[in-house]
Amino acid sequence: MKPVYKRILLKLSGEVLAGEKGTGIDFDKVAEVCEAVKECVDLGVEIAIVVGGGNFWRGRSSGQMDRTRADHMGMLATTINSLALCDTLEQLGVTTRVQTAIEMRQVAEPYIRNKAVRHLEKGRVVIFGCGTGNPFFSTDTAAALRGAEVGVDVIFKATNVDGVYDSDPKTNPNAKKFDTLTHHDVLAKELHVMDSAAASLCMENKIDILVFNLNNPHNIVDAVCGKTIGTLVK
Repeated sequence: MKPVYKRILLKLSGEVLAGEKGTGIDFDKVAEVCEAVKECVDLGVEIAIVVGGGNFWRGRSSGQMDRTRADHMGMLATTINSLALCDTLEQLGVTTRVQTAIEMRQVAEPYIRNKAVRHLEKGRVVIFGCGTGNPFFSTDTAAALRGAEVGVDVIFKATNVDGVYDSDPKTNPNAKKFDTLTHHDVLAKELHVMDSAAASLCMENKIDILVFNLNNPHNIVDAVCGKTIGTLVK
């Protein structure tokens, strides 16, 4: 197989790493995802990863807490997931670096754009933790921002659904799946591919978004090689 993308950003939700447990980390699931990432690296693809923290903490649904502090807790949750991915990738022989938007030098590098690009050029996987480092912004927005900064060809949004639908396929059996969309369609129809800030950032920087199901982690490899899966927003 031959890749059609040179540099990608893989956006993972925290829930994906929890597997069927729903919370915490299922290391069997993490291993499956990391094996697919390794296969892409072996094909010569440069990979950056942004991971959420919803398997531990979700700031926006924290109830009575101060939102800023709650979001900071969520950023720490993304760091736990980033370190888990890093450790698993390194056990597979993939050189990996974690960079965080909030400094924690004992466990990760601080985010430095030029350094991140250099790591990618050397074939290292770079995992971005702590989102954007700012409250009130989602990890989707972090994915769009980091993708624009390091110059990715596409953002892979790996989810628990097989693409973008015009309504929730879990509640509407007649929901229609889209094969392709424009960024404008996503914003105008409020399709929630990403939050509006992230979708706007991708549109402004002409970054394609591919939404697909991660129940089969090998979909990452198929997507890298240009197979038709999920929904492409371009």
